[in-house]
Amino acid sequence: MASSSSARYAKHRRIGEDEEAEEDEEEAEEELERFDDFTIASSWERFISEIEAICRQWLADGPKILMQKGAESVPPFENLYMIKRELKHGKRVYSMEYHFMKSAKGKNSYWDDDTHSMQLSFGVDEFLMIAPLSASGVVLDDPESTKLLSSVAIALSNCGSNWPAFVPVHDPSRKAYIGIQNLGTVFTRRFEADRIGSQVPIRLMHLEGLHELFLSKFVLSSSDFPARVKVHFSMKLTYRTPEYDYDNETLDSEATESLTENEVASHPKKQWDDDCPWAEWYSAEDPVKGFELTAIWGERTFEETLEMAEVENASSFDADSWFLHPVVSQYMVDDSIGKFVGFASQLHLLVNAYESSAEAQFLEDFVADTSGQDNSKSTTVPPPSVIDRVMKDLFSDEAGNSNYMEAENKYTRAMRGAPADSLFGQFCLHALWFGNCNIRAIAVLWIDFVREIRWCWEESERLPRMKSSSTIDLSSCLIHQKLQMLAICIERKNSLNREKGAGHKDETSTTTAVTKTRKGSAGVVPKMMLLNTFQEMHAPYTQDAPLMTEDMHEERLHAAEAFGNAIGLSGQLERDILSSDMSAFKAANPDAVFEDFIRWHSPGDWVSDYKADGSSGWPPKGKLSQRMSEHGNVWRKIWNDAPPLPVSEQKSLLDPVREGEKVLHYLETLRPQQLLEQMVCTAFKSSADILNKTTYGGFKLMKTKMDQLYATMASTLKSLQGNSDISDLAGDLKRLCQVFEHIEKLLILAASVYRKLIDAPRLAQAVFADYFNYYLPKMGTTLESICYEKEFTTKEKVGMHERDAVSNLFPPPTANQSWRKVLSMGNLLNGHEPLQREIIFSVQERISNGHYSSPTPLCTDDEQIQTHRMYISGTSNDLWVALSVTSWD
Repeated sequence: MASSSSARYAKHRRIGEDEEAEEDEEEAEEELERFDDFTIASSWERFISEIEAICRQWLADGPKILMQKGAESVPPFENLYMIKRELKHGKRVYSMEYHFMKSAKGKNSYWDDDTHSMQLSFGVDEFLMIAPLSASGVVLDDPESTKLLSSVAIALSNCGSNWPAFVPVHDPSRKAYIGIQNLGTVFTRRFEADRIGSQVPIRLMHLEGLHELFLSKFVLSSSDFPARVKVHFSMKLTYRTPEYDYDNETLDSEATESLTENEVASHPKKQWDDDCPWAEWYSAEDPVKGFELTAIWGERTFEETLEMAEVENASSFDADSWFLHPVVSQYMVDDSIGKFVGFASQLHLLVNAYESSAEAQFLEDFVADTSGQDNSKSTTVPPPSVIDRVMKDLFSDEAGNSNYMEAENKYTRAMRGAPADSLFGQFCLHALWFGNCNIRAIAVLWIDFVREIRWCWEESERLPRMKSSSTIDLSSCLIHQKLQMLAICIERKNSLNREKGAGHKDETSTTTAVTKTRKGSAGVVPKMMLLNTFQEMHAPYTQDAPLMTEDMHEERLHAAEAFGNAIGLSGQLERDILSSDMSAFKAANPDAVFEDFIRWHSPGDWVSDYKADGSSGWPPKGKLSQRMSEHGNVWRKIWNDAPPLPVSEQKSLLDPVREGEKVLHYLETLRPQQLLEQMVCTAFKSSADILNKTTYGGFKLMKTKMDQLYATMASTLKSLQGNSDISDLAGDLKRLCQVFEHIEKLLILAASVYRKLIDAPRLAQAVFADYFNYYLPKMGTTLESICYEKEFTTKEKVGMHERDAVSNLFPPPTANQSWRKVLSMGNLLNGHEPLQREIIFSVQERISNGHYSSPTPLCTDDEQIQTHRMYISGTSNDLWVALSVTSWD
């Protein structure tokens, strides 16, 4: 029983093996004879069936559902999406891609920027692309490509689809395609494209030859078509501006040969930003490398080849539309933070130095030799010659007194920094570019800086770059306030020295001789008389309140809190001020008493006793307040001791020598963290103020961003004034550096665009707005690099009145340039040939006439069908041709 079952199993196995062998033989015969037997389900039929199933599914879903199912957009086209599937046929794996549009494309819109190269080349909207999954992605074997295309065509015909299908062929550099499209049951459109990559025939470099090439595709004899064929023509020319030479005195080659090497070296090339505000500190790469001008000729109809010569020789001003596109430098679109060298990159280094400032208590600790450490590169200090050059620039005689003006921004005062043109502001800007702005280099520079300031003090030399003023700006940083105080002290010290040299009469004899003479009166006080003599009261000239920096005000406030019971006299300074006022009052009113001074100086301490009916006699009824009437009152004691001296004979309340030494002591003992805090605030503020002086045509978007930058800096730098932890502030400051870099790049771009299109202000603002909207997503708030692969391709339409200004971007070539460049194409613009020329030739025929008279479900008899279409894209050494032909089956 078991043996019989095993025998049957062996028999069935042999039968199965024989059948498999026969099928293999049949498939081998089919491959040899290239004969497909459709009576059995071959692998090719299964391949077609799989393509058909996928296409039916895509047709049933439609664009909206396909986008929901994960169709990807095709950058940089906003309206084009793509979905793909992988197919296997034998040992080959293919990728089939369906490209479709989110919304229908308008008629004659193929010159739009939102047009894929396949759509432009073959005049299609949606299309299929099938290619093997390989390194090249093209089919190199002609039979394989034909079989692949016919498979897709059969599948699309079975599911009733009119999608055009394409297969890439030949070498990838040729950009060659073959394609087919079923137009119902009557018409079929076939596609073919290929490229000549070198040695383009001269005949095909001109419009006449290209027109003849198009005619040769269908005019076989005079009996097929009339002698004159109406050919529809459209053209797009792209020009690229030559590299701009900013040197107005450029030397040509012949002139250069006659000069010596020293003369050529002394003629440096002018940079594009030499007169920009930031040029003193760095030279920025021009963000606008040039412009691409696109001139479009709308559809026209020609019947003779000679008419093409007229178009080729026509002026570009005859084009229907002009579009301008700026060619932006790579560093503007690079997402990597820190590659751009400008104020932002140096501010980032300064923030790193600020993080390191807490590692030592004194700046001298950072100056110690670090050559033996591994991080010596990060603490490099420039040679002494560089330091001397910086000090010479800061303290040179040419610097003079600074008349710096604050930037016109409401957030400027909130930053608590020094003005950019002030001495400390210039020090901070120099420190940004001193070495690599590390903490050691800053310490070395600061020590030399303070040494120069002490020399100015000891030699009574005025401080350069300090505004001539008798006030101190308490909204600035403390170092700038101290330097203002020192500048005033130097002026007062020089004034005292001059007075000592001139000599004065003895003060004692003068006062004793004029004890009853009125001196130093500023005028009569209205409705006030002296109590004892019924004389008019005179207001005296008084000394100004002594100048004080922010820390001196804080000390005075603390003293007032500590000695609050001493009738408001918190220290010696208040006593000196009060004594000076009393002396001046006595000199202006020789017969005055203490009560008269109180009535004038402190009316709140005089209690009047007027009658209810309003009548008053003399002397006026009243008395001192309780605090002024107390025994041992300090004010009365000072009154008794104060001599009657006018302001001109009093000792100054400000001791310039003492206050000057205090300022120097502060500068010499300043802690590193305190110095770097004030440097960060001043460097950010000064850098922004310099950039804010840039002329960029008042672009609204740029002005708004600058205002936002000031607001962001004010809110971030405010934390530095609260003695917060360095680690908490480092992240905020680095994010601020990133924001600063984005806006600095945009500002430089705005300045470049404005300079180049100064005669077309509307166009300049529109071009900048286009790039601004493109760049806006890059301006994140994180420290991470933002992946943003979209390319900037926006073009701005040029108005008719702006064409002259745009044409000036193409200056006529010099004689030296003209003979060197061999012109091989027509359509010149100011002597410049187009960078690329794109042409569309087409022929249309009514369906009711000629070869296309059979009815079709897709068209009516009155409609026209495009029988031939040729797209040509060419340069002086490259030609790419795409042809589509509609045939009647």
